[in-house]
Amino acid sequence: MKVEQLPSGSYRVQKMIDGKRHSLTYDHEPKQKELERDIASLRNRIHADKRLTFRKGAESYIDMKRNVLSPRTVKEYTENIGRFSDHFLNLKIDDITQADIQLEINELAKDKAPKTVRNYHGFISSVIKTFRPDMVIRTTLPQKVKYEPKMPSQKDIKKLLKMVKGTPYEIPFRLGCLGLRRSEICALSKDDLKGNILTVNKALVLNKDKKFIIKVTKTTDSAREIYVPDELANLIRQTGDRVYPGHPSCILSKLHKCQDALGLERFRLHDLRHFYASYAHKKGMSDAEIMESGGWKTDTVMKNVYRHAMEESKTKMQKKIADSIF
Repeated sequence: MKVEQLPSGSYRVQKMIDGKRHSLTYDHEPKQKELERDIASLRNRIHADKRLTFRKGAESYIDMKRNVLSPRTVKEYTENIGRFSDHFLNLKIDDITQADIQLEINELAKDKAPKTVRNYHGFISSVIKTFRPDMVIRTTLPQKVKYEPKMPSQKDIKKLLKMVKGTPYEIPFRLGCLGLRRSEICALSKDDLKGNILTVNKALVLNKDKKFIIKVTKTTDSAREIYVPDELANLIRQTGDRVYPGHPSCILSKLHKCQDALGLERFRLHDLRHFYASYAHKKGMSDAEIMESGGWKTDTVMKNVYRHAMEESKTKMQKKIADSIF
């Protein structure tokens, strides 16, 4: 076996096993006995991987990623396993074909939303790529359904805030209007407020045992500082360990009760983030500033939620130009 030194200074040995080339990399020049031991270990691992069913492979994949994925993602992945057919779960990973994957996706698409089916497919692909990195997966997926967020008006929001004034729900509703996610709101404490600047760097999420725990925000872009007006800042300073001490699901329940009482069309707390993005855009805030203050990783979702505002602005500009021409 030839040991070659790479430009980086590392040492590499390549070995053909079952018709496929595999590499072993070292930070030192390996001895013959070390090579023989590591190659034997590699061969055993490859053969063991071939005997893995998709179920076992999926469980191993989750275990490998458990400490680097969010508790919510681990929970979703674990639940995904139970939603695949027994036939697919019992297939050996090394025997799975593109047709097997397509048939499984076709079955899932019968009664599940396109987005959900795509998430399942992403999980299947990740598991297979881990144990069969050479497999090329080309699956026909259901067409995406464009989500049209319900956009509350500023007038509707003022009615809601007036109804919950002085209640435990006033702070969550107000923070939602400033672009915060429910999980972020529920993790906040008054210690996160300095003057009028609120630091958002954690979230309240469910772990694999279905217990709420506080973790860092979903992405590094989600961690941010936002300005809150004096009235809201004073309310936050008067709270205890958490600015909202109740159960997260009660926020949506209260929101719907208020909407029904006021005769408003129902929307989610998350739709207040859409309102924030749209309102900030109308007021002239730049895309970069909206992304930062709302904690969006990319501008794709952000722009999608205020697309209607952009269309309205475009129509007005087209009218102005057309009128000036004629």
